[in-house]
Amino acid sequence: MKKFLSFLYVFLVLLFVYAPIILMFIYSFNTSKTINIKISPFADFSFEPFINIFAEEELRSIILDTLFLALFSSLIATLLGTLGAIGVFYNKKWLGKFVKSASQIPVINAEIVTAISIALLFAFLKLKGTYFALLVGHVAISSPFVMLSVLPKLKQMDGSLYEAALDLGATPFQALCKVIIPEILPGILSGFMLAITLSLDDYMISAYTKPVEFDTISTYVFGAIKKPKNAFMAELRALSTIILFIMILVILILNLRTKKENTIKQRRTK
Repeated sequence: MKKFLSFLYVFLVLLFVYAPIILMFIYSFNTSKTINIKISPFADFSFEPFINIFAEEELRSIILDTLFLALFSSLIATLLGTLGAIGVFYNKKWLGKFVKSASQIPVINAEIVTAISIALLFAFLKLKGTYFALLVGHVAISSPFVMLSVLPKLKQMDGSLYEAALDLGATPFQALCKVIIPEILPGILSGFMLAITLSLDDYMISAYTKPVEFDTISTYVFGAIKKPKNAFMAELRALSTIILFIMILVILILNLRTKKENTIKQRRTK
């Protein structure tokens, strides 16, 4: 009985978490602008929403702008987060501890507070409502998560590898590129994917810092909810499904790669 109740509890939790995603996937093949549970989702079954994602110029422009922003900000955040993690790991003094503690503030802080703070800063600098402010905002919320992804890999790494590379004649930069980065590469890739996800998902930072004529997927969705008659609601559901499956595929590839690397390391140690 206890085993059955445990299974039922886990099943209900998973159902609560994944039921909205499953519902979105089912209705992504429906051309209706609104979801009506009284009508079968297969009544208007069509691949048209997926086709219209690339056919509608306005929607295509929003997607491309969002993807470019996510990739560009994630590259900068990954660079800053990785360098910050390496600096914190090798600096055991007060500076390293201070940077580590300060980097955790955006993680635990409410996003609305971060968004308003960044908006006020760029308003003071006369740069509010510019693409630069939007980019800096996305980098600010992503780089701490990259650091949190890279630090565990640094702790798992053999600390003597760096010193050994220096003893063998490598410069600090060569040791960084040829020894440290290959060892922590899975953490860097995980941080990069996390940064992309945060950028694609972000609404608060984008809403407070973006130019008036610029829209990301999240800000467009918010406007579409208020005025669904003039929005691509069916196409947005289809787009969400595509993003979901791309992220699942990337996570599977990264996990398989990490598993393969761990297997190779275990064979070498044996």
